[in-house]
Amino acid sequence: MAKVYATGRRKSSVAKVWLTPGTGKITVNGLSLDAWLGGLEAKKLRVKQPLSITKQDESVDIVATTLGGGFGGQADALRHGIARALVKYNPELRSVLKPEGMLTRDARVVERKKPGLKKARRSPQFSKR
Repeated sequence: MAKVYATGRRKSSVAKVWLTPGTGKITVNGLSLDAWLGGLEAKKLRVKQPLSITKQDESVDIVATTLGGGFGGQADALRHGIARALVKYNPELRSVLKPEGMLTRDARVVERKKPGLKKARRSPQFSKR
């Protein structure tokens, strides 16, 4: 099968994912996954989660570009993108990924600050005198 493209999103982060048959190499922004995330082991496991659930760890290569947000949002966007790419690559994997919540876009974003308040919901401290 040829190259498959999918987009993953989380908070203000976007991940563009290209999936090809291969040996299990993951490249993000021109770096290996270990170089990109450094010592953040929990985030590495989250990125690899769709691959391990579908047992595709050693059979596909992933090249991805991430932009916007921080490492946490980008890692979750990459996870979403990989899951969507796997479903395009093999539609039978949808039944495995869907119950695990991998195909659902996490819509939670930072709430905006309102006028007259210190933060989104924090009001100024009341002073009696």
